[in-house]
Amino acid sequence: MTLTAPPVRAAAPRVRRRGRVVDIVLVAALLLVGVRLFVLEPVEVPSGSMAPTLAAGSHVLVDHVGPRLTGYHRGDVVVLTSPTDGTLLVKRVAGVAGDDVSILDGVLTVDGVAVHEPWVDPGDVDSVYTEMGVVPEGHVLVLADHRQEALDSRTFGPVRLADLQGRVLATVWPLDRVGGTS
Repeated sequence: MTLTAPPVRAAAPRVRRRGRVVDIVLVAALLLVGVRLFVLEPVEVPSGSMAPTLAAGSHVLVDHVGPRLTGYHRGDVVVLTSPTDGTLLVKRVAGVAGDDVSILDGVLTVDGVAVHEPWVDPGDVDSVYTEMGVVPEGHVLVLADHRQEALDSRTFGPVRLADLQGRVLATVWPLDRVGGTS
């Protein structure tokens, strides 16, 4: 009768566990980067042109997917690339393709009908007259909420839909301003 030692097991399971943890961390990191780049992205508001809705330095959450599915609509707050210098801008959609847009004594009109804009201070836009015309297909007109000396479609004209980066869903910072943009 010979005694044999039990078979020796290698330490491979530990290596496999470590490998699984690394794989999980890598997949989670890739998903997070993918979500940030293609779905939701935090963006810092670069100027005060959207006050009082959005203050300069506020951080907002931008939806990249929703507008691809549902399009952009009048009143949406959007992030775009400036047609003049490529900088980041945050503005509100004032007109979509086919709309005839004007500002008459500070009042935004679309197709001859005054648009109620509770986010705009009437004293800020008094005596402003601008004929922007009919918005071409594949474009929108964007305006700042705080319109004095703001860079928007009154300066650079219609914006190509391809230049829009997404729709602002909500303010996420500072905490006392967390919420929607309407």
